[in-house]
Amino acid sequence: MKDTDNILTGTISISGKGVGYFNTEPDKGRDGESWEIQKEFLKHTFPGDTVEVTKRAEMLYGRPQAEVVRIVSRAKMEFVGLLEKDPQGISDVGYVIPDDRRMYVEIEIRDTRQEIRNEKNSNSDLKSQTSDLKNIPTRTKVLVKVTDWPENTEKPLGEIVEVIGLAGENETEMRAIALEKGFRTTFPDGIEAEAEKIKHEQSRPEVIATETKNRRDMRSTTTFTIDPADAKDFDDALSIQKLPNGNYEIGIHIADVSHFVTPGTLLDVEAKKRALSVYLVDRTIPMLPEILSNDLCSLNAHEDKYTFSAVFEITMDAEIKSKWFGRTVIHSDRRFTYEDAQKILDDGKGEFYDELNTLNVIGKVMEKQKFENGAIDFESDEVKFVLDATGKPLSVYRKVRQDTNKLIEDFMLLANREVAEYVFKSQEDENKKPGPDRQSVYRIHDMPNPERIEELAIFLKALGYDLKNKNGEVTAKDINTLLRQVKGSPQEELIKTATLRSMAKAVYSTKNIGHFGLGFKYYAHFTSPIRRYPDLLVHRFLERELKGGKIEQDEFAMYEKICMECSEREKQASNAERDSIKYKQVEYMMSHVGETFQGTITGVTDWGVYIEEKETKCEGMAKVKEIGNTFNDFFSFNPKTYCMSGEKTGKKITLGDTVTFKVVSADLEKKMLDYMIVG
Repeated sequence: MKDTDNILTGTISISGKGVGYFNTEPDKGRDGESWEIQKEFLKHTFPGDTVEVTKRAEMLYGRPQAEVVRIVSRAKMEFVGLLEKDPQGISDVGYVIPDDRRMYVEIEIRDTRQEIRNEKNSNSDLKSQTSDLKNIPTRTKVLVKVTDWPENTEKPLGEIVEVIGLAGENETEMRAIALEKGFRTTFPDGIEAEAEKIKHEQSRPEVIATETKNRRDMRSTTTFTIDPADAKDFDDALSIQKLPNGNYEIGIHIADVSHFVTPGTLLDVEAKKRALSVYLVDRTIPMLPEILSNDLCSLNAHEDKYTFSAVFEITMDAEIKSKWFGRTVIHSDRRFTYEDAQKILDDGKGEFYDELNTLNVIGKVMEKQKFENGAIDFESDEVKFVLDATGKPLSVYRKVRQDTNKLIEDFMLLANREVAEYVFKSQEDENKKPGPDRQSVYRIHDMPNPERIEELAIFLKALGYDLKNKNGEVTAKDINTLLRQVKGSPQEELIKTATLRSMAKAVYSTKNIGHFGLGFKYYAHFTSPIRRYPDLLVHRFLERELKGGKIEQDEFAMYEKICMECSEREKQASNAERDSIKYKQVEYMMSHVGETFQGTITGVTDWGVYIEEKETKCEGMAKVKEIGNTFNDFFSFNPKTYCMSGEKTGKKITLGDTVTFKVVSADLEKKMLDYMIVG
């Protein structure tokens, strides 16, 4: 945040009612505080914009006020929304109501003929059709670009960039979620062609022979993949063989995407722009075209594949005796699903049982060591859906993590940690300080903010738990002690979520500070280059390190900028995933309106309580008025105890309580569920 002559620069947030909020940092003798910016002083600001603001003299309801002086940069200019037109067809003006509830104004659309992308009519969202406003049905979801916001006008002007489809249809809504977060669902012209050309070139026998000769050949070593049942790309495989000395050689083999996607190509530019693959409930929006992600790079069973590998000699006690990093060629003997591999472990027999069991035993030792060394146990179950052919959810369930999930996770953590340490220490000078001429991309996780830990401790105290801390400073051991205390209690998931939210966010950076949540001094993302651009960069850094190369000084700022962009894209992808899950949860509950369920109180406010259904994790709200009607009482909220209390009956509704509730209504457009407590 920049402060010059009482003008502060920073990011603004805006509520759906058009009230802005600007948080100042505690500096220059001023305590940090939140300033409100009323609608008339927003000066056409959008949510998330970087703005210059100045404080106003007056207060409003005891809250400090400010106004926007200048918009420094826009967070975004494209919005997804619902097109509304004059039902009589008289007016030649339409309005787009943004899906983003923080976008407090409609966007005005004039009836001018323009080129509009329509993916239903093409294989690429960069192909277009000539259309005009009259040809688009009302209540159609569209992607609109803001073109201008003239002074003294209430609404910004925009043009329709893409017609998505009719509101309420599964295809429309899922694509709308992706587009709203800035993720294109198809690739621009030229990308697919470049991928095809690479496949053609790399499939030539003489090219294969030369490349294979230059790699460590591990095709005769027992190798397999273990992935979800619905996975289409396989970017990691494990190999294992017993050595004459009784130890094991274990290889973590990662798809060698950097061999196919090289700097400066169209594929590389597009992958950097996307930053990662996005996983919605019913689809994957890949970082790379399918010809690469599902074919050329994917470690498909019974095919020779190029990999970048971390190979370890390791004991049954998970002691690493030696390590090797480099390019390899492998041949996967089998594609396991997590369930397939788990059944073999549970039955004690089956194909590759001995290999799976050995990996599982060593994995459990590594997991134990991880927690002993300070990793925080935030393990939780995933929400999964069974969908029909139209995308309608038939059931929702919690997917429990099994030994095979943990096995893969622990070996991927091993590779990520060891690669990061190797690159970092390779750059150290004789004084054990990182060299100035080489660098990498690290996955870092900072210590939690002391203020947030103190707030968490107050919250936990109200629930009857103590979090050991010293002026907001906390250790991983203290957090794990808390998580062990709440394990199996009704408040377990609630407290896990609250604790996780109090942590700093893991991000990408060229500056290594370690990973607090994992308890690792060195950590990088190396194991998923098919779906994460930072992993692709780590492969390039590792290759450069192995060859003794260096990064030029003018590259440092470029890579740090890429890290920041990838971290931001990751946040948007996570939001898109959550939105798609919430949409399907609401859609599922639409067919259960009037039914009763068991749930846990996950939030208490002065306007009502939030309830999460125990099996499906579908969260909705019971309004305070409805609670009063149910119990024939007047309920009020006590913020200190996170409790709702009845004045006549004395009944208390507290965070973590188990309640019986009825589904009253489900609003797909707002992604909201209304519940009523019945017992």
